[in-house]
Amino acid sequence: MFSYWVTFVCVIRPPQPDFLIVGAPKAGTTALHAALSQHPEVFVTRPKEPKYWLCDGAPPPAWRGPGDAHSQQEWIWRYDEYTDLFASAPPDAVRGESTPFYLWSRGAHRRIGESLPDVKLIALVRDPVDRAYSNWMHLWCDGLEPVADFETAFGRQDARVRAGWAPFWRYRELGMYGEQLAHLHQHVDPERILVLRYRDIVDDPPAAVDRACRFLGITPGTVATIPRDNSRSYVPPGWRPTVIGPVIRAGARLGQFAAPEVWRRASAPLVARLQTGDGPRPRLTPEQRERLVSVFAEDVALLSELSGQDFSDWLSPEPKGSFEERRRA
Repeated sequence: MFSYWVTFVCVIRPPQPDFLIVGAPKAGTTALHAALSQHPEVFVTRPKEPKYWLCDGAPPPAWRGPGDAHSQQEWIWRYDEYTDLFASAPPDAVRGESTPFYLWSRGAHRRIGESLPDVKLIALVRDPVDRAYSNWMHLWCDGLEPVADFETAFGRQDARVRAGWAPFWRYRELGMYGEQLAHLHQHVDPERILVLRYRDIVDDPPAAVDRACRFLGITPGTVATIPRDNSRSYVPPGWRPTVIGPVIRAGARLGQFAAPEVWRRASAPLVARLQTGDGPRPRLTPEQRERLVSVFAEDVALLSELSGQDFSDWLSPEPKGSFEERRRA
């Protein structure tokens, strides 16, 4: 009698992501990340934005904008620390992380393409003028943006880049999704990239999440709602940003010499004092939009061509409003 031994080989997946939410900043990445985190078949990292693929096995550049040096302490650039983020994922979970600057970063495109040949990417895109305005509003309301006028700050991008400010200050460049997608296609198969509109996240959350779920190969119809985005209370020009803003920026510079949680605790009362305005966030006027839309017109056409979706509504002078405004509409 022969004895037959059956050997079962357990295939252990490497501790790395199956999907990345790659962008864009202020385009609903936090909301989609939070929604997918509720899905029973999904595991997402903490922190949400490790920024690992922005680095190349070395610490991030020494950015010099307000608060940049402090925030860079939280970047995860060591390989073992990055893989540890996925170590506790259930064996069958679809694993992901969300760093919205990956869409912008040419270096990240190359590193992701070389190291994650099977990863799926979700790129959220938003009207680039509204996205830039929301980006400026985020930094202004946190006391980090020193310029009280959006269009003036928008026009200072090139000078700020030359001065070594971090990517989040690139109000114009971060909205050039067509250029970004064209470069990403050189490193990642377009079939593994889902371009999802911010408008869909706001207007029909269940359908938007289900589209992401089908793309990731997980069960749709499981997540019915999307949490509100990470918008700030509006800070009108006046004595608060004039007095408190410089204190916050000075503290953020000093914060680089302390652990991130120390400055976060210390700055919370100041930021809360700054964000006490109860008035509605002002919308861009049609005149403001019209002056800025032309900056993005060619890129919007390129994005439409590459994605097969129509983004011509972004060329309208009418502002689309914030996440919260549109949810109340």
